[in-house]
Amino acid sequence: MYPDDLKYTREHEWIRFTGSTARVGITSYAQEALGDIVFVSLPDVGATVESGESFGEVESTKSVSEIYAPAAGEITARNEALAGAPELINSDPYGDGWLVEFTVTDVDAIEGLLNAEEYTEHVKEH
Repeated sequence: MYPDDLKYTREHEWIRFTGSTARVGITSYAQEALGDIVFVSLPDVGATVESGESFGEVESTKSVSEIYAPAAGEITARNEALAGAPELINSDPYGDGWLVEFTVTDVDAIEGLLNAEEYTEHVKEH
């Protein structure tokens, strides 16, 4: 149900690593819980994020939810397509609905992330 090549946070973000660069988004579980996403607030390129800290928000017709950084680093790209089409998060959370890319500076934080099997068990508890 959840892609095996990703790591997951308990706050329902996913992270995909390509060398020292990581792409982050929210999981299919999170987007289903939020409902129709209507707005996304993301940090600027060059901003630094700290592991576990909020770096943006996703707003849906139901609520506003914070987005938390799975690791520390510097933002290198943000998904500008979401400004005009935030619903991409609903339709393709692991593809076109990604949020930001960043250079990871806190590799140790990765050890605390969940694999797909562990994340599946985590969401069953909720």
